Amino acid sequence: MQFIRYANLFNKITRIRCSHCFEYNNAIIFAIPRKFVMKAIGKNNSNLEKLSKVIGKRIKIVAIPNGKQDIEGFVSIITKPVKFNGIELKGEEAIITAGMQNKAALIGRGKIRLLEMQNILGQYFGIRKVRIK
Repeated sequence: MQFIRYANLFNKITRIRCSHCFEYNNAIIFAIPRKFVMKAIGKNNSNLEKLSKVIGKRIKIVAIPNGKQDIEGFVSIITKPVKFNGIELKGEEAIITAGMQNKAALIGRGKIRLLEMQNILGQYFGIRKVRIK
């Protein structure tokens, strides 16, 4: 229910309809069509700042991926500033390779980030399991 409210607020501020909204690492992420990303951000990040101020959390805007070829760019934007080396797809499983420090950040305390990533990749790419190596 809360994400529906976030999507309605996003629509009211940016004048762009958002059908996908999710949370990762205590940030609210809105996924919209690629052609509207710059308009949604606004001049000098004005729309991002308004949304962040009203919601009280960090806000990110990403383009809806067009298929599995966009998975690496999609995940890198979501996990920013944490970096990883690459993503390997094996059927319904994604293996993310990262260094030791970044691996810990991608997994999170109590595997919370790993579970969030698994839900996101399942929603957009049909991936059932995510491993970090």
